[in-house]
Amino acid sequence: MNIIIAGDGKVGSMLTRQLSSEGYDVTVIDSNSQVLESSVERYDVISVHGNCASMRVLQQAGVKDADLLIAATSQDEINLLCCTTAHSLNPKLHTIARIRNPEYTEQIYRMRDVFGLNMIINPEDRAASEIERLLKYPGFLRRDTFAKGRTEIVEIRVDAGSKLCNVQLMDLRTIVKCQVLVCAVIRGGSAVAPKGDFTLREGDRIFVTALSQNLTTLLKNLGILTRRVHSVTLCGGGRISYYLAKRLKKAGISVRILEKDPKHCQELCAKLPGVEILQGDASDQDLLANEGLLRADAMVTLTGLDELNMIVSLYAAAQGIPQVITKISHSGNRSVLGSLSLGSVICPRELVCSNIVRYVRAMENQTGAAVSVHSIADGQAEAMEFLVEEDTRYCGKPLKEIKLKPNVLLVSISHGASTEIANGDSSFQKGDTVIIVTNGREVIRQFGDIFA
Repeated sequence: MNIIIAGDGKVGSMLTRQLSSEGYDVTVIDSNSQVLESSVERYDVISVHGNCASMRVLQQAGVKDADLLIAATSQDEINLLCCTTAHSLNPKLHTIARIRNPEYTEQIYRMRDVFGLNMIINPEDRAASEIERLLKYPGFLRRDTFAKGRTEIVEIRVDAGSKLCNVQLMDLRTIVKCQVLVCAVIRGGSAVAPKGDFTLREGDRIFVTALSQNLTTLLKNLGILTRRVHSVTLCGGGRISYYLAKRLKKAGISVRILEKDPKHCQELCAKLPGVEILQGDASDQDLLANEGLLRADAMVTLTGLDELNMIVSLYAAAQGIPQVITKISHSGNRSVLGSLSLGSVICPRELVCSNIVRYVRAMENQTGAAVSVHSIADGQAEAMEFLVEEDTRYCGKPLKEIKLKPNVLLVSISHGASTEIANGDSSFQKGDTVIIVTNGREVIRQFGDIFA
């Protein structure tokens, strides 16, 4: 498959790395020659220097023979013009545009056919949605939902004094008193695919597959106290804060936004009636204390500086704020981040890239492709959702009689409205939804790829 990526910034670079590693033919367009040289040196891609919205540059990039164009520059207008121009040159081309300005949201969806768009991605809105979900269950560092909300993979840290310390996985059910499956463990920065005799230690981060209806039971029996979030402090008044504040206000949650720029504070006041906007520096500890911001049920650090977000989150955790969520843009060293008390860590570009990768795989495999793809365990594993087709092998056969590829774990099966955590006696049938977890070293494009 021939893919053109227009824009070699944070999102574009991550997509280039991911898609080129999966064997796709990738051409990258950017107006910065130095950035292009770096991508060519690191990845097996073709580069084209120039304005991606230019018809001449798109033709030079081979748009007439391309299957997909992803417009991910920093400017919404250029992304739209790029997709529109490319679609006019190749009407069969699939196009994806990154659109971040909330003022464009409604018209883009109403005019997507005019612009020739197949998919629209908004990293900030996607991040806001993820943060809202995390605020509903403060005990989890992360939640990934599958099977129309019936199954989840949640991340939990094993802290000092936790009921999970020194427990073998085979004994886990006696503690949590519900059906769960630990599909991955991060220890010392490395992901482990644990077996039943694996013993959990302090500092481990575990990824647990559970039915959504059992999440409250899971937290309760682990002794993790949760309460409904009533008040949230958002540090930074960027687009994520705007989208998140609208969602939280609609849910009846009190929101206070701390923003350094006075002009931007005025803009937020006009756009978010009913939300308290404070002008000040998030790193000012006296301000945080005097304004009562540390008495909130949750604090989300959303400034444009990763370092500032991390420092404020560490301080908030040390001050005893029940839930802390940290936004980062550069997720290079996840092992270091995982060792810090940053609460839940959100990376908007990772969320967007996962959505795009799923779309690409679905394009290549019209049948049997993954319904959803989630990167877990600091990017060292993937959780994927598949629909069992009529010609899928081993339908009706118990899992204990099926040999899977190494490092592939089948974790849950949904039969209509009924979902079960998979065990050796489980089996799947046509129409079932199946969740698998793989270490990501071998690309799984279709469900049939998991069998040895």
